[in-house]
Amino acid sequence: MQRHGQLIGIGAEAIAEYKKLHAKVWPQVLEMITACNIRNYSIFLKEPENLMFSYFEYVGKDFEADMAKMAADPVTQDWWAINKPLQRPLDTRGEGEWWAEMEEVFHHD
Repeated sequence: MQRHGQLIGIGAEAIAEYKKLHAKVWPQVLEMITACNIRNYSIFLKEPENLMFSYFEYVGKDFEADMAKMAADPVTQDWWAINKPLQRPLDTRGEGEWWAEMEEVFHHD
């Protein structure tokens, strides 16, 4: 299992809409997340900085292939098209990243 932490900004004016959307995530999107071997997925919001932190556990064997599978899914693409304009990617994110990947520096079970 791999643990992933990611960070992204959100516009202050978009927070209410983002919360509304995520209170009722489309079932097909949730099914794709599961089909791509992602478990224990959460998104946290920190105001007033308007930063969102996501955490998930990847239980598959080929992360890149599973993420490509998710990105190719038409329903997921529609979901992202609605959500991406609400998000504010960090200027310091890595090449090809939307949500900035974070290094895990400590873990305790």
